[in-house]
Amino acid sequence: MKKKMVSISLCLAMAAVSLAGCGLKEPEAPATTAAPAATEAPKETTAAGGETSAAAEAAGGEKVGPDITLVMAEVNPLDTIVGQTDTAFKEKVEELSGGSIKIDLQASGVLGSENDVLDTMLGGGDIDMSRISAFALTSYGGQKSMLLSIPYTFVNREHFWNFATSPLAEEFLLEPQENGAGVRGLFYGEEGFRHFFTVKEISGLEDLKGMKLRVSNDPIMNGMVEGLGASPTVVSFGELYSALQTGVVDGAEQPIANYKSNAFPEVANNLILDGHTLGAIQVIITDAAWEKLTPEQQGILMEAGKYASEFNRKISEEAENKVLEELKAEGCNVVEVTDIAPWQEACKGIIEESSKDNKELYQQILDMQ
Repeated sequence: MKKKMVSISLCLAMAAVSLAGCGLKEPEAPATTAAPAATEAPKETTAAGGETSAAAEAAGGEKVGPDITLVMAEVNPLDTIVGQTDTAFKEKVEELSGGSIKIDLQASGVLGSENDVLDTMLGGGDIDMSRISAFALTSYGGQKSMLLSIPYTFVNREHFWNFATSPLAEEFLLEPQENGAGVRGLFYGEEGFRHFFTVKEISGLEDLKGMKLRVSNDPIMNGMVEGLGASPTVVSFGELYSALQTGVVDGAEQPIANYKSNAFPEVANNLILDGHTLGAIQVIITDAAWEKLTPEQQGILMEAGKYASEFNRKISEEAENKVLEELKAEGCNVVEVTDIAPWQEACKGIIEESSKDNKELYQQILDMQ
């Protein structure tokens, strides 16, 4: 009950700020939380030559193409950074299409974990779109996406956005479709750096040794946790709260906003800011759903994706900083990491192993800092 009340109160408290700051219409889905008040919605882009795109012209209310509803999955609540980004994307698609495209946004993991959702999408099920972590594609042949989840790749947010706005990003987004996986990426975003949190109090790297740390079924995550001297334990995201509560695992890792929004401080109130990876995200769509859209509607999804990506970039760092201060004020044991070198050295093996088949490509990413 307490967990549910935390999520509800977060949503209500932050919704007004988010909507006012972003200039978005109130979403049909439950209200989202707080983007900081300073957040502005990105300006509309125009096509080459200064003429407004077909999608922008449709914003006046005229429908573009036939009516279609796309089911979109989100594992996190709508009050998170990714939930807000989903809502911004949904609203912009519906606005630009004149209502011909409806996004049925199903949040809080009601359609399953990211792996469950990917299995459904790749298996021809009834989920058309999803916001996923970039590393989720690693187990589905996403060799390029794997590079984004290698520990300590991105030194800061600017480094990530240099990649996400480069021509290289499109190459990564289209890799699954080119490999015949049946999905394609639309745009990138991020949900902040990921950090470990634990049930028992910790003060540094040494305290993680021997702990059972929850991981998704991801080889890089497993290798990283093993390198840190802990034991990787696969638990679905939907079961993580109870796993922490009952001692199945001793800790896990999440971006700061997701850590609080999912009420994990209730059962694991120790957060160590190691920032091992940046939570790179992308929105994907099945080829089957993409092919149901007219070319004009496909263009609308791409334009809305650019809008949502910019929206995500504007809100993420400020929202994360706000949540971190709230956690400290509420008594969370937040541990700063002053020297990241020992963490990097511990992960050296998995970094080299994961990048060996794409050394030149990985170096291109490193050089973007």
